[in-house]
Amino acid sequence: GKWHMGVNCKSRHDHCHHPLNHGFDYFYGMPFTLLNECQGTDDPELAKSLQDAYWLYTQMIILAVLTLLIGKLTNLFSVKWKIIICLAICGLLYFISWFSSYGFTKYWNCILMRNHDITEQPMNLEKTTSNMLKEAVSFIERNKHGPFLLFVSLLHVHTPLITTEKFQGRSRHGLYGDNIEEMDWIVGKWLLDVIDKEGLKNTTFIYFASDHGASLEAHRGNAQLGGWNGIYKGGKGMGGWEGGIRVPGIVRWPGVLPAGTVINELTSLMDIFPTVVHLAGGAVPQDRVIDGRALLPLLRGTVQRSGHEFMFHYCGVFLHAVRWHQKDSDTVWKAHYATPVFQPEASGACFGRGICPCFGDGVTHHDPPLLFDLSRDPSEANPLSADTEPLLDTVMRRIGEAVEEHRKTLTPVPQQLSPYNNIWKPWLQPCCGTFPFCWCDEGNNKA
Repeated sequence: GKWHMGVNCKSRHDHCHHPLNHGFDYFYGMPFTLLNECQGTDDPELAKSLQDAYWLYTQMIILAVLTLLIGKLTNLFSVKWKIIICLAICGLLYFISWFSSYGFTKYWNCILMRNHDITEQPMNLEKTTSNMLKEAVSFIERNKHGPFLLFVSLLHVHTPLITTEKFQGRSRHGLYGDNIEEMDWIVGKWLLDVIDKEGLKNTTFIYFASDHGASLEAHRGNAQLGGWNGIYKGGKGMGGWEGGIRVPGIVRWPGVLPAGTVINELTSLMDIFPTVVHLAGGAVPQDRVIDGRALLPLLRGTVQRSGHEFMFHYCGVFLHAVRWHQKDSDTVWKAHYATPVFQPEASGACFGRGICPCFGDGVTHHDPPLLFDLSRDPSEANPLSADTEPLLDTVMRRIGEAVEEHRKTLTPVPQQLSPYNNIWKPWLQPCCGTFPFCWCDEGNNKA
């Protein structure tokens, strides 16, 4: 499925960020992320303001060239051909700039790969769901006689909400609801059913979760496309507010874990790594701090509390909030060091920017930090003060000590989200043809 960790470092074929270079034995999916450009029907997501400016200048120059051309040909006024040609060249350059930042995105970044080979460029979104399902089922059938790890990262519940015709209009909650129903069908009627059919039900640990809360800024007209976070403030892209980070985790392992159990303890997607290592009979590395905690003791009920006393919530590389679940207490404190500036102010989202930033003038730094008691105020509506919370100074001092201890465990690495690393580089662009003519379809070629 969706990898979204990049592909190349120095050349088009070095595949340094590819899944096969990071522990996986087989890969089928999308190396980048799903964008509106992949569908081509919605507003573009990439550098939208820049694209709009390019397109406006292109239209203005085209209009000027046509006006001058008509005037010259009809002898309404005199103008030199040199001026018309220069304007036309400028218009062409602006058009190329606009199209390269928008029109080519679908052909260059909306691709499917099998291992190191591109199978579709651009990918056919009408077939992508069935293709990924077939790959996942085939993988299970090929590996059913021994231990296997299958990681399926669906393109669903992500704009532009690609939904097959069979599920369109099925939900009472619009296209987003349709997309969720199809995802539910994919997981239940395909992946879980094949596990059961192959007799693997009682020997397979299954974990289902989302990577973040609903995307509040995702809209098409007046229709919200990004879901809803209930009582929790904030959403996708916000490193601290509960709406961006609090998601359900659903586990199935018949015969080992009791069905219908609800555990109200906070865990992390980082816990998957030590859990899988434990299940495989391995040992986590001892030469570094591992932030995850194995889930099996909590799931089996041998312990009642999560292994996370403190959790550190980042936005990019910036620490935005810290959670402290006191030992031998039900109290959960949360301190916010930085919060996004909502646009409009009371909206709970960054509609003006499209997504909340992690730093700069798009965030507010809090000194002292905002402190909430999540056990009494899960909506994070009422920040505490020394007048309302006698333990405020004690709590903030302990959280501050935890932050210092945490920072000692971090090893600095090159900033992967730097402007240079985010600009498009033609020499790194995956291409199944001769660049820039990147078009291929494995299915049609086979046919």
